[in-house]
Amino acid sequence: MRKKLLSILQIIIFLGGGIFLAWWQLKSMTLAEREEFVAALRSVNYWIVIPVFFMGIISHISRSLRWKILMEPLGFTPKLKNVFCVTMIGYLVNAAIPRMGEIVKCTFLAKYEKLKIDKLVGTIIVERSFDLVCYVIFIGITILIQLEVVKEFFINKILPSISEGKKNWTSKLLFFIGILVFSWFLVKFLLKKYKENKIIQQINATKNGIIEGLKAVQKIKNRKSFFLHTIIIWSMYLLQIYVGFWGMTGTAELSIQASFSVLALATLAMIITPGGIGSFPIFIMQVLLIYHIDSPVGRAFGWMMWGITSIQSVALGIISLVAIPYLNPSKNESERIF
Repeated sequence: MRKKLLSILQIIIFLGGGIFLAWWQLKSMTLAEREEFVAALRSVNYWIVIPVFFMGIISHISRSLRWKILMEPLGFTPKLKNVFCVTMIGYLVNAAIPRMGEIVKCTFLAKYEKLKIDKLVGTIIVERSFDLVCYVIFIGITILIQLEVVKEFFINKILPSISEGKKNWTSKLLFFIGILVFSWFLVKFLLKKYKENKIIQQINATKNGIIEGLKAVQKIKNRKSFFLHTIIIWSMYLLQIYVGFWGMTGTAELSIQASFSVLALATLAMIITPGGIGSFPIFIMQVLLIYHIDSPVGRAFGWMMWGITSIQSVALGIISLVAIPYLNPSKNESERIF
């Protein structure tokens, strides 16, 4: 009885947490931003939402399959349904606390598949590092296919900003590097001097597990599948934006090249703020100005795309939180409620 009550409480907390995240993202907007958001949603051709939504799901499935491939060298063969659920749970948590979702999804997968968390963290580090490389390559492709457009933007927007804040950015960079170097030597000293301490031993064990996970990933067998899913993920991201252009009158004539630029800035916005809240429509508006799209239209398009992706992540995240105990009945009989 007590375990059932705890399970009910757990689901209530999870549901409440998901609803809170949706409320918090809307609450964080200013009155003007909320009005823009509502106006954008009212002006959307909602038939466009359907393909954009399914493209998002395809990208999530491919990301789940790619993660499974990274786990294979470790001897881990988790079920796709569990990997997909924890991936969506990770997105849900990231909407509030950037990068915390990566730890949470490793924790959930370790629980339901009886895996080692530290080794899973190693695969996440590899995956995120690879995504960063892909992002840099994507930016390079974006520049190559739009040299004239990028050149104009760089001269008119970027160069003046660099010139104005060069000294300030240099000092910040040097300070940041100094902090990293100091932290490195401090941690190294503490780990060596107090190696008998239980907390230090646990840290060392976690570090060794992560290293083991990183080394095992080098032995990936299905490399073709790994790269194929990477291409699918980025293709779906790109097509979501391109198809999204058709959803508003002011952006319907934009080309696939424009969607490259939008995706490059949209990805940066998602990194800078939780779920891209606030920064996403602003970044999109700025990049669409290059293509002579008026600010209100560009901002409205940003809100539209942010709304679709955010609603999808929150909804699928909540569903996954509730569903995952029931997808694993043999391992969670004591946690089931009905």
